Amino acid sequence: QVQLVESGGGLVQAGGSLRLSCTASGRTFSDYHMGWFRQAPGKEREFVAAISWTGEITKYADSVKDRFICSRDNAKNTVYLQMNSLKSEDTAVYYCAATRYTSSYIWERSGTYAYWGQGTQVTISS
Repeated sequence: QVQLVESGGGLVQAGGSLRLSCTASGRTFSDYHMGWFRQAPGKEREFVAAISWTGEITKYADSVKDRFICSRDNAKNTVYLQMNSLKSEDTAVYYCAATRYTSSYIWERSGTYAYWGQGTQVTISS
C-alpha cells in the first residue's frame, strides 16, 4: 500500500502561481512513477502531468505544457507540481497518483494508477 497526501492548494488570482506537493508513505516511493490529475465540477478527471521514478522523464497535458512543472524529491518521498500563469480553467481538485507501469504512453490514463490521494482544491479567480 502507498498512502498519498496532497497539499498546497488554495485560492489565487489568474496569472499567479501555486506549488502542490504530494507526500507518500508506505512502500518505497522511488519504485513508483507519479501522476497528477485534476477534476473540475461537472467534468471528468483529466491527466495533467506525470514523472518517472527517477525524475528523468516527464509528460504534460497540452493544456498545461510550458506553464506547469512536475518534479520529485525521492529523499523526501514527495512529488511536486509547480503551476505558473494560472488560468480560471485550471480551477479543479488536483490529485496525485502512483503507478508501477513503466510504459509512459499509458501514464495519461487514470486506470494506470493503483494509488490515489484525497485531492486538494485549486481555485483561480479572474
